[in-house]
Amino acid sequence: MDQKNVWLKYNDLQKQEAFAFAKGYQDFISSHKIEREIVSGSVELAKAKGFKNLQDYIDSNTPLKPGDKVYSVNKHKAINLFVIGCESIEKGMNIVGAHIDSPRLDVKQRPLYQDHDMVYLKTHYYGGIKKYQWVAIPLAIHGVVAKKDGSVVSVSIGDDENDPVFGISDLLIHLAKDQLKKNAMEVIEGEAMNVLIGSIPEKGEDKEKDLTKKAILNLLKEKYDIEEDDFISAELEVVPAGKARDYGLDRGLILGYGHDDKICAYTSLMALLDSENPERTLCCCLVDKEEIGSVGASGMQSLAFENDVAEVVNLCGYTSNLSLRRTLANSKMISSDVSAGFDANYPEVNDMKNASFLGCGLAFMKYTGSRGKSGANDANAEYVAKVRQVMDDADISYQTCEIGAVDVGGGGTISYLCAHYNMEVIDAGIPVQNMHAPYEVASKADTYEAYKAYKAFLNNMK
Repeated sequence: MDQKNVWLKYNDLQKQEAFAFAKGYQDFISSHKIEREIVSGSVELAKAKGFKNLQDYIDSNTPLKPGDKVYSVNKHKAINLFVIGCESIEKGMNIVGAHIDSPRLDVKQRPLYQDHDMVYLKTHYYGGIKKYQWVAIPLAIHGVVAKKDGSVVSVSIGDDENDPVFGISDLLIHLAKDQLKKNAMEVIEGEAMNVLIGSIPEKGEDKEKDLTKKAILNLLKEKYDIEEDDFISAELEVVPAGKARDYGLDRGLILGYGHDDKICAYTSLMALLDSENPERTLCCCLVDKEEIGSVGASGMQSLAFENDVAEVVNLCGYTSNLSLRRTLANSKMISSDVSAGFDANYPEVNDMKNASFLGCGLAFMKYTGSRGKSGANDANAEYVAKVRQVMDDADISYQTCEIGAVDVGGGGTISYLCAHYNMEVIDAGIPVQNMHAPYEVASKADTYEAYKAYKAFLNNMK
């Protein structure tokens, strides 16, 4: 099957629609860079579409009826949304799911130190990264500081045009002879990824130490009312500074931080929000921690998703555990995660007949994993056929792919964890270049086709 470029299919109106949808996505990821921000932004969008907090229904024991739209936030870093269908929920849901965490640097709990009048934050990288890509670029800090009195201070520095930015220094080329002999994994050591945040010492006594650190702590106290010990209970993420941008003279591509997997999360979310009065109950789950194995209370391995489904099933009038099991087992899902877009600079890592290409539509992956399909879900052939039919009926441009050539590498998604419930699951996402780099690249056409594909799946999969 030859890959066909979507732009050749679009008329002028469709091209305008694709550009307009991409603009909404670019604006969203420019102002929502970390999990907490994605969740709060998703709640705002959902409320504007008439969604209500599931907890309010639970507290008042109010039954859910067809057409009701609810959301549930977990630990501020994951969210499940539901649109109740006309059909019995025991017959299953149509689900789109994605993760909203992306590779980054996390500020350590004891991060602040001074060295020769310069003040730094120590970090621990999160997810799979090439560490050398994160030096000598502008960085921002986003997150929260939770204080002992119960208050939580939101932090966002580096993305407003009037903000300062931060960075990690690199060794100048003039003195880098020995550095350049190192393996790429060792050119920048993990413990050397210290973020410079200040350089002006406060005036003090001649023998007084760490005057620059003291000045920075005074600034933090003045602006955020936080003390040094408050870093212990902080969640601060260091991410690339700056907005998502049009990429290329024809503006057909998007350059931005966190396409993996915010681009699939946004398209999945918008597909659900734009769905009304479905036959089957619809669900969108956006989760955390996929980049480190979907662990923790906000990851897909948590019982949070199952618990929310149990609450929905109960409020739909089905009170037995068997009803929950039937609902999950009869559900059908697209695990929405990006694929490795073909890069002509590195063709050797692909099987060209099974690669995904930017501009050729949503990429379906029957299986992910690595080498001998380790960690894969591997969707059933019968289910793949049903998905194909839905896509073709909706005139969706799509392609099929693997993550890379056999034995080159690979990766995983949340699909195998959802398949644990015995539901049908297939991976499908948007091809991305520079995956896990500070700035990734994706096609506006693929982004729009993904939105249309997820919406078609939600509303038409039987």
